[in-house]
Amino acid sequence: MTRDDARPVAVVTNDDDPTADFVIAELHGRGVPVVRLDSGHFPATLSCSAHIGGGTARWRGSLATPTRVAELDGVRALYYRRPSGFAFPHLDDQDARFAAAQARYGLGGVLVSLPDCLYVNHPHRIGDAGFVLPPTLITNRPDDARAFVKEHGPVIYKPLATPLYLVDGQAQTVRVDEVAEDEIDDGIAGTMHLLQARVDKVADVRVTVIGEHVFAVRIDSGLLDWRTDYTTHTYTPVDVPPAVERAMFAYLRHFGLVFGAFDFTLSADGTWTFIECNPSGQWAWMEPPTGLPMTAALADLLERGTHDRN
Repeated sequence: MTRDDARPVAVVTNDDDPTADFVIAELHGRGVPVVRLDSGHFPATLSCSAHIGGGTARWRGSLATPTRVAELDGVRALYYRRPSGFAFPHLDDQDARFAAAQARYGLGGVLVSLPDCLYVNHPHRIGDAGFVLPPTLITNRPDDARAFVKEHGPVIYKPLATPLYLVDGQAQTVRVDEVAEDEIDDGIAGTMHLLQARVDKVADVRVTVIGEHVFAVRIDSGLLDWRTDYTTHTYTPVDVPPAVERAMFAYLRHFGLVFGAFDFTLSADGTWTFIECNPSGQWAWMEPPTGLPMTAALADLLERGTHDRN
């Protein structure tokens, strides 16, 4: 085995991530070594020592889990999914905040600066990415929210981010739903909210871009938020209009991404309306009903450890 063959792929995600499980199984089948880790396991079962300086500007050292060790200068690709956050429940609030900050800038800083490593996607780029096309308001001002609904109604509410939310131990989906002017109260002031003009649609389209490959799937559900009932779905592979494909690759280049899960609505006249791009989006559930080789495409990208698009 050559040194390149021995270089592992690091998969950074939480314990319950079926999408990552698909990719890891594919990589294992190809003989590609994998180190899976979650920042939420630090420092209990995840450790790191990283050295720099002394005549070199490259990190030296390693990351270690109970079953795997990754040399920092030997990681060929890092697949950044959905790690849980740093947590220090044994500390008081002030010490926990301090410890989490050290971990974020220490361990986190090392993970985002690995040499000769392909990021799918880079955590900093994930934070930068995201835009919406329909009229949109992000606010914690009730009066502004009511004015927006009055001007642009019908309007929907959807979460700005989707952290793990448990009810009775079960993960929940915060649904996208229509909101009326008289439903908005002063509770809006408690945090930021996203309101968006509702788009007339006949279907949704999820386009998963993996390196050079574009996988577009039309989702017919009859639902405002197709995530709320997967039993209603019909999946159909579709072609992407050339202008839309060019725009997606321009978007990815702009943000330095090599993976993106793009969501569109499809209108009766054939118009594709861009809703958002999730740089850590789900895709694995669409592969069995469509036969689209998305797992293989992502494993190819990670195994190669480089992205060819200029």
